[in-house]
Amino acid sequence: MGFRLLHLHLHGLFRSRDLELGRDADTGGQTLYVLELARGLAARPEVDRVEVVTRLIQDRRVSLDYARSEESIGPGASILRFPFGPRRYLRKEQLWPYLDDLADQLVARLQQPEHRPDWIHAHYADAGYVGALVSRRLGIPLVFTGHSLGREKLRRLLAGGGDHDQIEQAFSISRRIDAEELALAHADLVITSTRQEADEQYSRYGRFQADRAQVVPPGVDASRFHPQGAATETQELDGLLSPFLRNPELPPLLAISRAVRRKNIPALVEAFGRSAVLRERHNLVLVLGCREDPRQLEKQQREVFQQVFDLVDRYDLYGQVAYPKQHRRDQIPAVYRWAAKRHGLFVNPALTEPFGLTLLEAAACGLPMVATDDGGPRDILARCDNGLLVDVTDLEALQDGLERAGSDRSRWHRWSDNGIEAVSRHFSWDAHICSYLALMQQNLEVRETARSLAAPAAASSPLADRLLLLDLDQGLEQPENDSLVALRVQLQRDARTGQPSALGIITGRSLAAARQRFAELHLPDPGVWITRAGTEIVYGQSQEPDPGWSRTIAIDWNRSQVEHALEDLGAHLKLQDPVHQAPFKVSYLLRQSGEAILPLVRQRLRQRDQAARPSLRCHWFLDVMPLRASRSEAIRYLSLRWGLPLDRILVVASEQGDGELVRGLPATVVLAEHDPSLDSFRHQSRVYYASRQSVSGVLEGLQHYRFLTRR
Repeated sequence: MGFRLLHLHLHGLFRSRDLELGRDADTGGQTLYVLELARGLAARPEVDRVEVVTRLIQDRRVSLDYARSEESIGPGASILRFPFGPRRYLRKEQLWPYLDDLADQLVARLQQPEHRPDWIHAHYADAGYVGALVSRRLGIPLVFTGHSLGREKLRRLLAGGGDHDQIEQAFSISRRIDAEELALAHADLVITSTRQEADEQYSRYGRFQADRAQVVPPGVDASRFHPQGAATETQELDGLLSPFLRNPELPPLLAISRAVRRKNIPALVEAFGRSAVLRERHNLVLVLGCREDPRQLEKQQREVFQQVFDLVDRYDLYGQVAYPKQHRRDQIPAVYRWAAKRHGLFVNPALTEPFGLTLLEAAACGLPMVATDDGGPRDILARCDNGLLVDVTDLEALQDGLERAGSDRSRWHRWSDNGIEAVSRHFSWDAHICSYLALMQQNLEVRETARSLAAPAAASSPLADRLLLLDLDQGLEQPENDSLVALRVQLQRDARTGQPSALGIITGRSLAAARQRFAELHLPDPGVWITRAGTEIVYGQSQEPDPGWSRTIAIDWNRSQVEHALEDLGAHLKLQDPVHQAPFKVSYLLRQSGEAILPLVRQRLRQRDQAARPSLRCHWFLDVMPLRASRSEAIRYLSLRWGLPLDRILVVASEQGDGELVRGLPATVVLAEHDPSLDSFRHQSRVYYASRQSVSGVLEGLQHYRFLTRR
């Protein structure tokens, strides 16, 4: 049997045909790359199946195509759409609260042998987050491609004068960077487009390991991008562009991109307008996506278009600039050829360019380039020798580069020939797919990995067919009353059936301290204890932690080094007493309550290369634990180890820090006296907000879900 591959591409609008590229910031080059990669891989004889997971969307504002749960890409390749979050279309920054739901759905599907892939390839930070969780839980190798990285975006926005708080609000940049760190910590392989991307961008991440990074430049579809076109396409392009231009035969300066600030199109218009040489020698052709009604564009797109229109007016460029409102995606190769036939230049003035696939498309059609001296264009020029790189932040440098590039016709011909030949040799889809599969084969060699889940024990499961997990530290903290008696009766009734216990306990305490407190409640013995903030799992009357869970969370954990990494934060943190410490948990008391300390703790851990994560509980108590440990992950471990579906698990939440318990497929009851931070989860589908407090609220939740009565 050949390889089975699963790609995660979660945001934007993704389908097998007529991609809506440029519709918004989420439907760009990554979408086309993933589609063509899936199609190219499926065509290879050594590949059995390729599946692309994306989001199912039911929204009358978008095509019904995105509401289909499955769609064929071609032989051996398909799209699988999963619902998570609201039905409507959401931009990627709004998807973060719902990603755990998708991870749970994928684990449930992929643990079935017929669906299990040989590896998972996650594209972008949101997919990286989901891929890391699935890889961690099932032991499936993970490949990560960031496409664009949060740290680089933040650096550019701050350098451009952006306000950090506004950037955070607009782009959820902290969550994105944390997700990228998580993906890099779990990735067996990181695929980058350029060496600069690996050396200068990924290297700023604490969990990045350079030896796991491989440069595999994207490929160009030679069946579409080539120098020779049909006569009919020239006529079609003349009809599209010539009405804007006084002299359509002048060599065009062509730019193709989305109308967003990062692409820096207004700078190109201004450089053109300021130069008498450029205006005499060239036309300017701007293909900036489709716009029907400007009011429907995103705010940033409207602003960029307005800047372009204002500059055209300021420099009186009418008759010299074309900016068509509509074009078809299948016309893009013809646009390159139209510009090349007139000895034009392709211009990419982007402030940052991770790769620059459009540069290769243009080169394959014989169109030389003038591009930003950043990232991918450097690698492309080194192999293709088909143009110039310029500092696009300097208008004079951009203007000078454009003037020089268009001044020598013989050099233009040499650049054109170089580009066609080099793309064929170095940047074809065949070369890309061959390199990709070779890396996969190397990384699928059989090896022992501590991430793999322990095999289920031969003995029968200590867990019932459903599990109620109560928080011993909060939800049960009250004296004897009618509610506690009623809960005891319900649980004892189940216990008399002779089945395993339907009760489990979650606590930050040690097992000994938890048993002592639990004895005061006179409830039936729990089937499982999740102790020390999720770092230990103990069954029934056992005194020993589950060894499989201990092995899972021990990967890269060094407790003493974690303590050392946080030593200089004594003004903010105080180590708790030894009784509250544990092998997989370093516990602190905050000197001032609040979450402001968390970014600083994460920074210190990254700087010291520690695979650890901070968890704040009840505003004052900070636990630093292994990267793979949490109460939420302990629950997922139990679900997998004992074959207990997550939708048959009910958890109770009430305190700050319980957000991790609320996400995903388990049913959740949020008690009436809950911390305000839990109000943000009211949109989650499997969360019930009780009107009563403590055990009374637990009983209300049990009744709402009819949880213990459905056995």
